[in-house]
Amino acid sequence: MSVVPAQSCDAQCAPAVELRGVGKTFTSRSGRVDVLSGLNFTLGSGEFLAIVGPSGSGKSTVLNLLAGLDRPTLGTVLCQGEPVATVNTGIGYLTQHDSLLPWRTVEQNIAVPLELRNVDRMEIAARVRDLIAQVGLEGFERHYPSQLSGGMRKRAMLARTLIYDPPVLLMDEPFGPLDAQLKLVLQAELLKLWSARRKTVVFVTHDIVEAITLADRVLVFSPRPCQIRLDELIAIPRPREVHEVRFHPSFEEHYRRLWAALEPPARRSS
Repeated sequence: MSVVPAQSCDAQCAPAVELRGVGKTFTSRSGRVDVLSGLNFTLGSGEFLAIVGPSGSGKSTVLNLLAGLDRPTLGTVLCQGEPVATVNTGIGYLTQHDSLLPWRTVEQNIAVPLELRNVDRMEIAARVRDLIAQVGLEGFERHYPSQLSGGMRKRAMLARTLIYDPPVLLMDEPFGPLDAQLKLVLQAELLKLWSARRKTVVFVTHDIVEAITLADRVLVFSPRPCQIRLDELIAIPRPREVHEVRFHPSFEEHYRRLWAALEPPARRSS
């Protein structure tokens, strides 16, 4: 069964994200490490892509290349049809690490990207109020990060990432350290926000269930130097309820294929 990803680009539309023959090598005193090797994939506007793979396979490296925080050794990285040659201010990047400013309240933290863009104060206030409501932080506007739970801090970081309305959203295991129940809550919130805004998303995770639950497509990376072992279209219709995805008839088939692609070569051949 095949699925057409939501709002995918047609042949006349430039991909929102494209990697062409991308290689990345890191060199240090201990030697040379080839992380990516001839990596190719495209992502249409409004598509939600998840990337899974073993630790060190280059998942975060791909996000850093798209963000313009690093440069490819070989090949070309494009975002919104343009080569990424410097820091990419057209994307939102939600990392694993909490980067809320401890001396600023929730509403002040969320406002930071708009303040840096010299947006009018009245507009900033209106947009902050709107996003606080969307991520479920009403009543906590004047709380400081130290007064928030882990889930609330993640919501505040997501709101700060979305406040300037970037067309492409990069997410590096944003829910990884959270407990299972809270993770489900935030996955549901993310799906709701994505459905309303239809951003192009590149979401890195180690969790196969999370990848199937959220994404239109899942890429499985091999150990480094990275190759794409599997490009899996997820045949589960939207809208999705995070508590019900694993009961969909297609879920088990997707899980088995993704797990088989992730298994170490020695185990697959045994």
